Amino acid sequence: MQQLTTRLLFTLALLGGTVLSAHASEPVNGSFTASQSCELYSSFNKQSNPGALRTLVGKSYAVKEINKAGDYGWLRVDVEGANPNLRWVARDCGTAQLDQVPQENAPAGRAKAARAADQQSMCTTPNQEDSYVLAITWQPGFCEHFAYRGKKPECDAINSGALKISNLTLHGLWPNKKECGINYGNCPGAPLKLNADTVNRIAKWMPNFQFESKFGEYEWNKHGTCQARDADTYFRTAAAAVEEVNNSAVGKFILSHAGKSFTVKEFFDVIKNQEGEKLANNFMLSCADGKYLQEIRLKLPTNFETGKGLAKLIGDAEGFSRQVDKCDKDIIVETSGRGR
Repeated sequence: MQQLTTRLLFTLALLGGTVLSAHASEPVNGSFTASQSCELYSSFNKQSNPGALRTLVGKSYAVKEINKAGDYGWLRVDVEGANPNLRWVARDCGTAQLDQVPQENAPAGRAKAARAADQQSMCTTPNQEDSYVLAITWQPGFCEHFAYRGKKPECDAINSGALKISNLTLHGLWPNKKECGINYGNCPGAPLKLNADTVNRIAKWMPNFQFESKFGEYEWNKHGTCQARDADTYFRTAAAAVEEVNNSAVGKFILSHAGKSFTVKEFFDVIKNQEGEKLANNFMLSCADGKYLQEIRLKLPTNFETGKGLAKLIGDAEGFSRQVDKCDKDIIVETSGRGR
């Protein structure tokens, strides 16, 4: 009986090893050129990033591994001076030139491709959202630390001192579908065309519109096309939601700390004292370099309302699984102007 049990455990271990090896990383040679500023993870599963490192736009990195054969999603690159130096970067962060990509066995590859096609179709079909994320930017902190390389005129104006921002601003209003994770977007739809009065209404809350429409077009094509509102209503609604937060106790707390710092606990205590524990779970803080405020994100329901306070805005939406993203205990709120 003991021999049978031992054999059974050995067989299960072999089977387990086979399953694990099917998903093991694969060594490759080549280069990866970043087209965006993306996280460089020591472990993408745990999203651990010692040093809060990001790719530099236009920089090429030597590729050592991909996370799996066939349709890989991550590349392991050599980051000079980093500790550890081998870091994982998302495939869609740039362009890879690899000598050869190991392929999955044909039947498994075809089945996986079919599943991926079904997933892509589901995640690019409009009006399937089950929640929203309202991403609100603290513009001075974003422009100070994001490697925009002259591609954001509002940041040039802020960092030169020509533009002063003293309110929260809109990054985006993102419809989400739980089954798609963060990949619900890029649905078919009409190109962005806004009325002049809409642009005037939202420019304070989305300052890129004071100079051009590129960022608005990006947000519309990626996110706005996946919900039912027309473009004017979508951006006006998003701006109204940001204004709601800006004028709330939460917004006033952040604005009152411009040029100062606050603790994560102090921020969430304000929400809990004003709105209760449940609403606090619908907020997330996002930082640069662990300590500079960049974004405040809110989880919203599909039927959120503006103009009636935070409770109506957030409604009964399910909260975030975590309250901070790359933030330490103490957070600095920078003011407009480079290095301030």
